Amino acid sequence: MSMFADQSVLITGGTGSFGSSLTRYLLEHQPPRRLIIFSRDEFKQFEMQKKFEHPCLRFFLGDVRDRDRLRTAFHDVDYVFHAAALKQVPAAEYNPFEAVKTNILGAQNIIETAIETGVKRVIALSTDKAANPINLYGATKLCSDKLFIAGNSYAGGQVTRFAVVRYGNVLNSRGSVVPLFKSLRATGRLPVTDKRMTRFFVTLDEATRFVVGCIERMHGGEVFIPKIPSVRITDLARVIAPGCDIEETGIRPGEKLHELLIGSDDARQALDMGDYYILEPQYPTWGQDHLPHQGKPLPEGFVYSSDTNDQWLEGQEILDLVGE
Repeated sequence: MSMFADQSVLITGGTGSFGSSLTRYLLEHQPPRRLIIFSRDEFKQFEMQKKFEHPCLRFFLGDVRDRDRLRTAFHDVDYVFHAAALKQVPAAEYNPFEAVKTNILGAQNIIETAIETGVKRVIALSTDKAANPINLYGATKLCSDKLFIAGNSYAGGQVTRFAVVRYGNVLNSRGSVVPLFKSLRATGRLPVTDKRMTRFFVTLDEATRFVVGCIERMHGGEVFIPKIPSVRITDLARVIAPGCDIEETGIRPGEKLHELLIGSDDARQALDMGDYYILEPQYPTWGQDHLPHQGKPLPEGFVYSSDTNDQWLEGQEILDLVGE
């Protein structure tokens, strides 16, 4: 039986790319008693209502910055998928106060409200940019991740448990480079900030299935990291727009040349679980209240970076994934 059967599920940022994908997955495979879409955008909610017609769906307008509204929305909720965030690197660099309010203070509101209202499990979406961050967006998400992990200590003996999923860029999601490259094909020129650049990429369906699996297997306090392939940005550009000139425009503020999912310092607390990694929490009660995960420790100095990855997407694989 599905863990969501006869349960109430809430998705923050539910009208975004991940929220829409998760909604579709749950309705098709594990429909809950009630599925709440919590977001700020009334037009996106209107569009989503037309797209998904199901009696379990509820649409709540609200902002994770507003704890009173969260308290109302979390009433009688069992599971929360936290996807709401300000995600654009340049926007966060130029609007840092706003990024902090949503990504950090919003995370604190989610944690405190979940404990207060007796939510069973909360899983928060993170990003590769939270590993050794060099931009404000990554720094806010690292702080958010730390808050969610510490949330298990704040919950104490209460039922609520928190975990985090960290993964790379999502192919074809709103704001990603794939739609940008497609839109610029007709111009004959594609801008690339640096031709050496590499990125982790995951499809929306893969990310959705992975996150659902993580909320099912979590004990509380883990950071789950999928094993996903890397892509050279120049390969992506050439496959999407063959024949176009690639123009190097220079790295933008806060942008990395390569992305990181596990740094050498994180690796000391990480386990290889086969298809994914787990960063286990370091607080003293871990392993006492819950059985630890059975995985293989990573070697000293291990780094999981997009430029040294052993999985790469090329040619037809890229074409298949970007929907060409």
